[in-house]
Amino acid sequence: MSDARALVAVFDSPVAGHLLRFAATLDFRVALAEPGLDGIAIDADTDIVVCDHDRPELGPVLREALRTPARWIGVMGSPRHAGPHVEALRSLGVEEADIARVHRPIGLNIGSRTPAEIALATLAGLVADRNDRPGGFAF
Repeated sequence: MSDARALVAVFDSPVAGHLLRFAATLDFRVALAEPGLDGIAIDADTDIVVCDHDRPELGPVLREALRTPARWIGVMGSPRHAGPHVEALRSLGVEEADIARVHRPIGLNIGSRTPAEIALATLAGLVADRNDRPGGFAF
C-alpha cells in the first residue's frame, strides 16, 4: 500500500473529473465510484467526496461510506441550502453520530462557481488537512 492518501470521487460529474485529475498530480491515489463503492478499496487513509447531492443513491452510498474505515467523508453542496444527505441518512436509520461524520460544505471558501474551481477548493481543503493545516488564511 502506498503512503499517499487516497481520494474516491463518488458519482461521475465534471467536478469529479477535475477533482481526480488534480488529486492525481498531488500524489493522491484516485478512484471513481459510480454508482456506488463496490470494488473500491477504502482504508483509513481514504477521503471520500460525493460529487452530486441530488442523486437518488445519495443515502445508500453515504451509509455504505460510513461503514468503511474512511478517514474523511464529504458531500458537495451549497452552504446556503440544507444538505439532503441528512434526511436521506436518517430515513435509512443511520445514527446521528455517524451522520455528523459527513462534512458539508466542503473545501475552502474561495467563491467557487465552475466545476474546476469547485474541485480546486475541495482539494485545497483536503491538502491542508493532509498537511495538518487549517486551510484558508489562518496561520
